[in-house]
Amino acid sequence: MSRITPVFDALKRSGRQALIPYVTAGDPQPSVTVPLMHAMVTAGADVIELGVPFSDPMADGPVIQRAGERALKYGVGLVQVLAMVADFRKTDAKTPVVLMGYANPVEAMGAERFADAAAQAGVDGVIVVDYPPEESTDFAKLVRDRDIDLIFLLAPTSTAARVSHVARLASGYIYYVSLKGITGAGHLDLDDVAANIKRIRSQTELPVGVGFGIRDGATARAICGFADAAIIGTRIIQEVEAGDAAGAPARVAAFLKGVRAAMDGVVS
Repeated sequence: MSRITPVFDALKRSGRQALIPYVTAGDPQPSVTVPLMHAMVTAGADVIELGVPFSDPMADGPVIQRAGERALKYGVGLVQVLAMVADFRKTDAKTPVVLMGYANPVEAMGAERFADAAAQAGVDGVIVVDYPPEESTDFAKLVRDRDIDLIFLLAPTSTAARVSHVARLASGYIYYVSLKGITGAGHLDLDDVAANIKRIRSQTELPVGVGFGIRDGATARAICGFADAAIIGTRIIQEVEAGDAAGAPARVAAFLKGVRAAMDGVVS
């Protein structure tokens, strides 16, 4: 078992929801990533999603694309990201870390080699955006045999068959994409999100987190009235961009503290 399930179990017992921030590894500078991860935990993050920079992203909006471009200029790839996780683990053995990225870096490394390296580094979950669940049975077993969860995305357009397949194959949690389109776009339709989460929960007992479009404490609090987690990426990258690299951990932590406080006001 990874660290993810115990974290969600503990939160459920206390009537709280998970705060899951996303940052791109290597942005704004490689040396800032691990301090940024620790700052997010101190600010109230329950799980960290760490983006693996990739040159041809499909689902990322312009803000996260810029973060990936900055990281790639420093030569940050999958090997370097795993080294950052291992460094983080030297002083944090408890907080789950989920890698989020695309198939190409995994395929280039080799799936089995990647699974071994991720387990050794201390990775708890993997989101491979362009791995369709219908073709991921072998990969799911490969990582789960090493106590790593394979987490899938579901969207407003996901068919009943896709929801059912993900419910059978996923572990850790399910990431519900609240908007049609790229990260950082549009406005949330809370009624629609609530209805789709209800549809997903009819198929699984896994926690369901909501991402894309959560930009502040008020939105996170509203989402957590019916979801198990608020996932925030674009808004955090904007805090990273808002000043000098050295100050990024403090800026992100200040933002997340406000979100955590708002979420903890939710009556479960």
